[in-house]
Amino acid sequence: MTQSIVTITKTQFYAPRFAYEIAMSQPQTHLFEVKLTVSNWDSDLLDVKMPVWTPGSYLVREYAKQLQDFAAVGSEGKKLTAIKIAKNHWQIQTDNSTEITISYRMFANELTVRTNHLDATHGYFNPAALCFYVPGYESSPIEITIIPPHSDWRITTPLPEMSNKTFLADNLDTLIDSPFEIGSGQVYDFTVLDKPHQLVVWGEGNLDPQIAIADIKKIVEVEANIFGGLPYEKYIFLLHLSPGGGGGLEHKNCCSLLYPRFNFQGAEKHNRFMQLVAHEFFHLWNIKRIRPAALEKFDYEGENYTPSLWFSEGTTSYYDLIIPRRAGIYDDKEFLAELSKEITRFVTTPGRLVQPLSESSFDAWIKLYRPDANSSNSQMSYYLKGEMVTLLLDLLIRDRTQGTKSFDDVLVTMWEQFGKAEIGFTETQLKNIIESIAGEDLTEFYDRYIHGVEELPFNEYLAPFGIELQAVAAHTPYLGINVKTEHGKEAIKSVASNSPAQLAGIDAGDELLAIDGFKVSADKLNDRLKVYQVGQQINLTIFHADRLMTVSVTLSAPQPQQYHLRSLEHPDDLQRQLFKAWVN
Repeated sequence: MTQSIVTITKTQFYAPRFAYEIAMSQPQTHLFEVKLTVSNWDSDLLDVKMPVWTPGSYLVREYAKQLQDFAAVGSEGKKLTAIKIAKNHWQIQTDNSTEITISYRMFANELTVRTNHLDATHGYFNPAALCFYVPGYESSPIEITIIPPHSDWRITTPLPEMSNKTFLADNLDTLIDSPFEIGSGQVYDFTVLDKPHQLVVWGEGNLDPQIAIADIKKIVEVEANIFGGLPYEKYIFLLHLSPGGGGGLEHKNCCSLLYPRFNFQGAEKHNRFMQLVAHEFFHLWNIKRIRPAALEKFDYEGENYTPSLWFSEGTTSYYDLIIPRRAGIYDDKEFLAELSKEITRFVTTPGRLVQPLSESSFDAWIKLYRPDANSSNSQMSYYLKGEMVTLLLDLLIRDRTQGTKSFDDVLVTMWEQFGKAEIGFTETQLKNIIESIAGEDLTEFYDRYIHGVEELPFNEYLAPFGIELQAVAAHTPYLGINVKTEHGKEAIKSVASNSPAQLAGIDAGDELLAIDGFKVSADKLNDRLKVYQVGQQINLTIFHADRLMTVSVTLSAPQPQQYHLRSLEHPDDLQRQLFKAWVN
């Protein structure tokens, strides 16, 4: 038997070591109990910082706000002086201790994919929202030991397990990219393209896991086919069934999914879930490995600005619609119906004519995740317009190359040049690659539709595929308010810019009471407006800043609220061929 000898240098042996212990002895209190032990420390001061955001969710969320009971002890349990010098930054005087243990508790009762949630049934956390890091040691390995409150609670994470319930992250980025699910939820193992996958489900609902897994397999195969294989050894789908709301967050080797517990039955609801799966899985290439240069090295203390989120998120949103079609989860008719809904959302958002797409990407940190009553008038989601712009670029490439190339070729080229080596791309490099695939200069396209706010010419790009976009005629005179019943009151949630309501002085936050002296509710508003004519004056009675007022409003012409994609009556052979290649 031959023995191998491992040589450890003095520098390696004495390098600082970082080890977490995370317990949850009373999960019903929603408090994670955290200890960070720093060994081999050789300095009078130890600085620790907590991230303020997590990659994939571009908003400073101030995770440290949920932290309490911070303390630090040194060798032999000696209490150390710790000073908080910034919102997320503590400095500890070590008193020559070479081993420092920091303890704190973190309140976790926010069920989203980007925060932490702990209750009597499970624990879920994102390390960015729970763990400190030591500046200057971001490249050091980090151990993390989980102490579940019950013996039947299993631990799921993409990190490798070193020993019983102890996991290892190669560095800080890997730790932050590795969420943990701890509980007794259901675990379903399956294989795709000879690689192991898991669907881990917490919560109760009407999910049929076998139906879901069958379609998840199809999505994995279709996306792998685009990029030429799967860039991981194992992948985990973490699914939380929630009372309401949903969302997803991508990671390199897993994704977190939040979906309403009773929204799986019925074709439309099932399809929406599959689009969510397709979106987050697509991100394992587009954003986790094919990254903008500004996100190549994360700054966890502040905003990381890039104008290219329209590609990272918007292009992914385009593919989450078309991937299920390619996978056979829905047919051509359903695909066009889903795309029609997205186009309707875009065309009925006034902010599309105000905020350029590149600016929307850049300003994600202060706008998209912080909507207000005027957001729809002044902002444009880089998810939604990025999806629309990718649609046009895909159609343009297919048309210019007679169907021999598509936006798939853009993605593959980006993968080969930037994704495999994980080299950040610049906005110019992305534009150059799209142009090389399209075979033409796209500066005018960029100036109009990415850096500008011109209307997107859908029908011009759809015509070669035998498809046209039609507005559904509206018959209700236009008022321009969005009303929702809340707590027994008719709350005006938003007022469209330059609408009759805005010109009459009506604001979001007002309460609608009556039209021409008769009480009106949100669900009856359109029916009431139908009896009036364009140009007619009506009297709206409202509470405006708690003051009872009656305001005269002159109704304007009806505005379409729905748009449908439909096939041309007599498409030619080339149009049929291009359409078939596009959707299939």
